[in-house]
Parts: sequence; C-alpha cells; structure tokens
Amino acid sequence: MIDSNGFRANVGIVLGNQQGKVFWARRHGQNTWQFPQGGIDEHESPRQAMFRELYEETGLTENHVEIIGQTDDWLRYRIPDHLLRRHSKPLCIGQKQIWFYLHLTGSEKDVNLCCTGHPEFDCWRWIDYWKPVDEIVAFKRKVYQQALTQLERFV
Repeated sequence: MIDSNGFRANVGIVLGNQQGKVFWARRHGQNTWQFPQGGIDEHESPRQAMFRELYEETGLTENHVEIIGQTDDWLRYRIPDHLLRRHSKPLCIGQKQIWFYLHLTGSEKDVNLCCTGHPEFDCWRWIDYWKPVDEIVAFKRKVYQQALTQLERFV
C-alpha cells in the first residue's frame, strides 16, 4: 500500500533474546544486513503484517515470540533516487514503518530462513542492540536510529 505521498506502509521487527542481543540477518545473495521488515498488505493491520513477515523471513510464529512494544507512530525513510523504480505506478519514494520489539520465547532452533520458496535472508546472528545503526545501509540509518531509540525502553 503506497500512500498519496509515495510512502509504502511497512513494518520493521527488532527481535531480542535473553542476553539483550538482537537478531541481524544478511539479505539473500548480498552482503547487506538488516532487521526483518516488509510491506503491509491491503486490509492488513501492522500487527498482522508483522506476524506474516516474521514467519516469511525467519520461520518464527506468534508462539515463538512475545510482543514487548512498538514505535509511537510511523517512521519514514526515502529511497535514494538511483534506486527508485520509476516504471512502477504509483511511484514509491520510500517507506513509512511501524516498528515492533519482540522477545524470543522459543528456541534459536525455531529460526528457519528457508520456510518459503523465496528466502529473504541466507544467514543470521545475534548482535549488540545499537550495532545495526553502524552496519545498516546509509539511507536507512536515520530510521534505524529513531526506531531503536523509541524501542529502547522495552529492552
């Protein structure tokens, strides 16, 4: 769903473990790492989209996690001009995201990056809470900083 300003509705997921580390995954076939995230389908709530994306990208279900909190409002980032898909209508210029902080209540063995026919990620690891701000692609850095700042109170 792309709004009238060109921003695609999306969810972001920060998954934490007992040691306060967060789930960090490498995009399939690339050398870029990120949190799980994905679009909100029409007639889908952010919470529903979060659970769908969580399963599609990590194999985890509602039974493996606990929702601890979410960002107060939409956080936005713009896609750099050279990455815009200008042939797509309506044109998507960026993402507006609701971010969720989840706690893993299941086992690490429950993670399955290949539970769908098109894996988003090819490996994952646990990292320090603030490390993603340093490692994420530059155009997402500000939104990661905002999300982690708002979600820090739930860690």
